[in-house]
Amino acid sequence: MRLAGGMVYASRFALIVRDGTRVVSRRRVGVEGMAAALAALPDALAADGEAQWAGLRTAHVPIPCGNRTLRLDQPQVMGILNVTADSFSDGGKFLDNPDAALRHAHAMLEAGAALIDVGGESTRPGSAPVWEGDEAKRVVPVIERLAASGAAISIDSRRSTVIEAALAAGAHIVNDVSALRHDPRSMEIVARSGAPVVLMHAPGSEGDLHADGTYADVVLDVFDDLRERRDACLAAGIAREKIVLDPGIGFGKSLAENLALVNALPLLHALGQPVLFAASRKRMIGALSNEAPASRRLGGSLMLAIRAFDAGAQMVRVHDVAETVQALHVWRGLRDAALTDFSQMGEG
Repeated sequence: MRLAGGMVYASRFALIVRDGTRVVSRRRVGVEGMAAALAALPDALAADGEAQWAGLRTAHVPIPCGNRTLRLDQPQVMGILNVTADSFSDGGKFLDNPDAALRHAHAMLEAGAALIDVGGESTRPGSAPVWEGDEAKRVVPVIERLAASGAAISIDSRRSTVIEAALAAGAHIVNDVSALRHDPRSMEIVARSGAPVVLMHAPGSEGDLHADGTYADVVLDVFDDLRERRDACLAAGIAREKIVLDPGIGFGKSLAENLALVNALPLLHALGQPVLFAASRKRMIGALSNEAPASRRLGGSLMLAIRAFDAGAQMVRVHDVAETVQALHVWRGLRDAALTDFSQMGEG
């Protein structure tokens, strides 16, 4: 079965029934046996199971971004542009220097980034909150100039005033690390604007998104939390095809929990939404690499990006665009070759 309309295929699936935090049953089912397995569940569970089974098979419509369109039948690379003082990887490089920020953004676009994610506040553990007025002053000039050049842009913010200003300046997508929980007005603004939105899982609230990370089963708990946020957006009038989900790698999760989420990433397709994966240069790579600093985590970042490609993720958010795009081209070549009838190929 083609997974989420992408370039990845799957043949075996875990059918898991959970009562609260307790797993009642877990079985592996093939494509041919899924209809019978779902029909054997109690009615309420069967309906939910049918919806999730349909979600796994959903081919997602492209996302319009001004004059550009993001296709979701193959992975797309999102380039990170931090206009911040203290981001964990590149804080301060582009703060108060719109020209340098713009040059970096255009370099990422030329390297193959499908869109640029512009952020004005660091969300690393222990970072100080930024006043929304300062955050807007950081991002709006960059977004205006990027939009004038025709780039596809997302605004990485959790504050309604910043989101509103960024959309007015030409941003196309809202990327909210709080999944529209931090600021009550954000949901209304996104719904009214019609902009697509990325909902990221983070267990904390208010000032510390990394707090309260306690899980009975991190994979299933994150799945349920993202489902709740998706449903809240639907109830607020945000169209289903405008919602993207992000498991929030590194936010309030231990190394083991992050690894479990990476290994279980295909499960998120059962929610029927495109998936964004963001693990570039994150702490988990250093933890597995003799505490390598952020600037020396390229190899780990590429490995995680490839795992996201293999899981059918529609978007991968990265710092190292050129290297990730090259890895994506080779990955796609391997996928295309694997699906080719080799009997029709000559030697080479």
